[in-house]
Amino acid sequence: MLNYDSLFNAFVTILVTIDPPGLAPLFLAVTRGMTRDQRRQVSIRSSIIAFAVLALFALAGAAILSVFGITLPAFRVAGGFLLFFIAFEMVFEKRNDRKEKISDVAITKDHIQNIAAFPLAIPLIAGPGAISATVLLSGSMSGWAAQAALVAIIFVCIALTYVVFILAERIDGVLGQTGRSILTRLLGVILAALAVQFVADGIKALMAA
Repeated sequence: MLNYDSLFNAFVTILVTIDPPGLAPLFLAVTRGMTRDQRRQVSIRSSIIAFAVLALFALAGAAILSVFGITLPAFRVAGGFLLFFIAFEMVFEKRNDRKEKISDVAITKDHIQNIAAFPLAIPLIAGPGAISATVLLSGSMSGWAAQAALVAIIFVCIALTYVVFILAERIDGVLGQTGRSILTRLLGVILAALAVQFVADGIKALMAA
């Protein structure tokens, strides 16, 4: 039986680590000079690539960890610290500065070609935080039904990100600098609480082992 509280927590965790509203201005930055149709094509391709990456870690995250001899509780603690660091950056508005630097590098090197894969799909959408969160959640969800639900949650989050990209110009105009700052900090606080829970569960599992 699926635990709906766990599914909701998984949805919130993945959505917050991807941070679609925070990606809106960055999407506009890396697609500067493109037509609306070109931006739509970039949105579709980057969303598909990001979904494939996160779905891979959702279904095979434990196997990937076992190859390197890493236990799930250890990864849960490490991933929790990483998510907390991302939450810290969000609350103190340091994450967007780092992402903007990544987008600027991509524009100067490749400009438009391959922009959907880098930096949009990786590392802006499916970044270290989202990948870590996906592996952690995958480890706490046993059974094919729970795994399928996690993949579905990832799909919904990526679909919301795609919608944000399509509406990026409007969203950026409506939120404004103040709105983006408030929303990012609020999501950061929520992510920090979820990260602490990950660390606590990981430490408990390590002590039990």
